[in-house]
Amino acid sequence: MTNSAPAIELAGISKAFGTVQANKDISIRVMPGTIHGIIGENGAGKSTLMSILYGFYKADAGDIFIAGKKTLIPDSQSAIKAGIGMVFQHFKLVENFSVLENVVLGAEEGFSLGKSLAKARRELKALADEYGLTIEPDALIEDIGVGMQQRVEILKALYRRAEILILDEPTGVLTPAEADQLFRILDRLKAEGKTIILITHKLREIMDVTDTVSVMRRGEMTATVKTADTSPGELAELMVGRKVLLRVEKKSASVGNKILEIQDLHVKDEDGVHRLKGINLDIRAGEIVGIAGVAGNGQSELLEVLGGYKKATGNIRYKSQQIDLTGAVANAQSRRTLGIAHVPEDRQSEGLIMNFMAWENTAFGYHLDDAYQNGMLISNSAIRTDTQAKMGRFDVRPPDPRLDASSFSGGNQQKIVLAREIERNPDLLLIGQPTRGVDIGAIEFIHQQIVALRDEGKAILLVSVELEEILALSDRIAVMFDGQIIGERIAGETDENELGLMMAGINEDDA
Repeated sequence: MTNSAPAIELAGISKAFGTVQANKDISIRVMPGTIHGIIGENGAGKSTLMSILYGFYKADAGDIFIAGKKTLIPDSQSAIKAGIGMVFQHFKLVENFSVLENVVLGAEEGFSLGKSLAKARRELKALADEYGLTIEPDALIEDIGVGMQQRVEILKALYRRAEILILDEPTGVLTPAEADQLFRILDRLKAEGKTIILITHKLREIMDVTDTVSVMRRGEMTATVKTADTSPGELAELMVGRKVLLRVEKKSASVGNKILEIQDLHVKDEDGVHRLKGINLDIRAGEIVGIAGVAGNGQSELLEVLGGYKKATGNIRYKSQQIDLTGAVANAQSRRTLGIAHVPEDRQSEGLIMNFMAWENTAFGYHLDDAYQNGMLISNSAIRTDTQAKMGRFDVRPPDPRLDASSFSGGNQQKIVLAREIERNPDLLLIGQPTRGVDIGAIEFIHQQIVALRDEGKAILLVSVELEEILALSDRIAVMFDGQIIGERIAGETDENELGLMMAGINEDDA
C-alpha cells in the first residue's frame, strides 16, 4: 500500500432496497494510516455503505478501489482477502465458544483443528501484546464483558491480516472507561499504519479521535472535512440539515408527591450472589432521577425488578400502593396496568422481537387497549395505523410498519421501543440507556420528550452509562457501586469528576 493512493476509494456507490434508496451516488476517499469518521442520522445509509465495502451487500452501481486498484467484493471472504475487517455494532460471536475458538472460526487451516488453535494462540498473544488488546484466550464469550468481546472482534480482524478496520458504532455498548481504552487501541493501530473507518453518531468521539470526517444525510454524502477544521455544531447541522441543540434546555423541576418508594431492596442471582444490597430510593412526581454507575453494579437489576422482570425482597410502594415483588403478579404486565412504562436497556433481547414486524412490536404489552379492539378481535389495521403515526412522530426510518424489527438500524429500533413506551403517557417511566446508538437529531428529540413528561408531572427513573446525559437530564443523581447506592447529588451541584470517583466506590461524604 503506497501513501499516494487512498487506502479505500468508493466511486458512485448506489444501493436501493425496494423503493428505499439507502445509498445514492456516494463517493469517498479514505487515506492510509488515518482514522476516518463517518457520521449521519439513523437511516442515513452509513451501515449500508460499509456493508457494501465488506461484501454483505452488492451495490447496484459504482466501484470499489483498494490501494488504487479496482476490486470486486462479492462477499465477506473477498473483503477479508482484500485486507478489510469489520467490527459490527452487534457482535458476531458464538457465546459458548472460547475467545480462541471464535478467533479461529472460519479461518482454520488444514484438517487439524489442534494445529490451527495452537498457531492462533501464539499469534493471538503476539497481536494482543503489540496492540494492547490483552485477553484471556480460553475464556468463554458468555463469561466476559462487552468491552472484552469487542477486543475479540478486533483481534479476529487482525488475525485475518486486516489492514483496513471498519468499526460500526463501537462505543454503543461500552462504559466511558472502556471507550477510552478502545480509542487508545485505535491510536496504536493507526500508529502501526492501519486504516480505520469509524462509524458513530457521537460528535465528541469524532472530534477527539478522527483525522477526517464524512457526513451522510438521507443516503447521500453531504460533506467531507478535516476534523481540525470543523466543530460539533457544524457537523450536527450537516447531519440533520438544521441547527441542533447540543444541550438539554429545561426549567427547574416542580416536584410533587412521592410516586415510587424503594426500601431495603435486595436481589440475589441464580448463583446466590447479591446484586442489589439494600437499595433505598424515592422518586417524586415531576422529577428525573438519574442512576449513574459503571455497567454491572446493579443498575440493570434495579430496572428489572421495577419493571416486573425479576423477583426481589424488600419493599416498594407505587403511588402509596404496595408492589408485589415475589408473587404471581410480579410481572411486567401488572406494572403496565399500574401506569409504569419501561424502556429496557437491551432493545434487542428485552425491548423487541426481532423477527416480528414493527407494527407488532409497537403493540406488545398494550395489545388489549381499547383503541386496538374491533369487537371481540384485535384490529391489526388499527395497530398498523397507530404505528405509522408513531413512526412519523419519532422519525423512524424507513417508516414502514411492515418491516421486521431486524431490518432497522439499531437507532431506529430504539425509536420504536421509545415510541411504544413514551406515548403511553405513563405516571412512572423507567428508561435504560435511552439514546444508545441514536443519532444527534433523535437524541435532541428524545431528551425533549423525557423533559416534557417530567414537566407534565410524571416521575422518571433514568439509567445511562453516558455521564453527560445523566448530568444534562437529571434533577437528582444516585450513584450505584457494587449493588448499593453510595451517594446522591443534585445534578446542578456536581460534575463528571465527582461522579466518576463515586462510580469507582469513592464517596467523599463517607470519607
